Amino acid sequence: MTSATNLENRTAVITGAASGIGRAIAISLARRGCNLALADVNDAGLSETAHMAQSARTHPANATAPTIALRITQHHLDVAGRHAVAAFPQAVIAAHPGVDILVNNAGVAIGGTFEAVSEEDFEWLFEINFWGMVRMTRAFLPLLQKSDDARLVNLSSIYGIISPPGQTAYSASKFAVRGFSNSLRHELAGSKVGVTVVHPGGVATSIADSARVPKGMPPEEIAKSKAIAKKALRMPPEAAGEIIVKGIERRSPRVLVGSDAKFLAFLERVAPTSCWKIFSRLLPRS
Repeated sequence: MTSATNLENRTAVITGAASGIGRAIAISLARRGCNLALADVNDAGLSETAHMAQSARTHPANATAPTIALRITQHHLDVAGRHAVAAFPQAVIAAHPGVDILVNNAGVAIGGTFEAVSEEDFEWLFEINFWGMVRMTRAFLPLLQKSDDARLVNLSSIYGIISPPGQTAYSASKFAVRGFSNSLRHELAGSKVGVTVVHPGGVATSIADSARVPKGMPPEEIAKSKAIAKKALRMPPEAAGEIIVKGIERRSPRVLVGSDAKFLAFLERVAPTSCWKIFSRLLPRS
């Protein structure tokens, strides 16, 4: 298939949809007439996303044409919950005729060196970032395989391509998402289910503020680390969501979001073992 995917009247399941990139993806899909099953642990945020997505829907060819209401459902879901994820497809199918797109966007962060991050926190992060994505994929793949043109979209990170210090847990989880997605794409080659792995750079979400920090880390060090992280988060989520949805339309196997992601991915290709050393020399001395 070479033509672009038509998203109108399709159905997308999106995790982590209450804010940030997940919300932006939902709104961009809604503009194209895609029905949505929104999932998150933040019920208030989900309601706001649903309202924004419904409001964003306009006729694709004529902005003055009557607005067509979308089928948008909200689902309280913790992707770390094995049984909740296994039961989730039934809840979606009860409200939607099928599933064409699954966006595994839900994710968390924790900063700190390997020695500083506890085993408990390391496992907590993997339960959400990696195992949540794997379990969602296993739960929804049978439904995706019933679609005539389906897509699995997994959110990795630029830290799934490069590995900076202080990000052992987060980077490991995002490399795992990347490896899983690439291998599954090969396994599904020739089927009607395509796989897209997304590597956002610095997107201005609340991930730095909500990130866990190692126990016992001094408050002033926490504040400094979060301030540095937030400075790198520059791209508006709305712009990131649009880039990702355009990648879905094009059936892209990989989507790099932002000029920083593109630069670092290029640097990693030409200097795979020394890219961070080179990049750190380009950072401001302060």
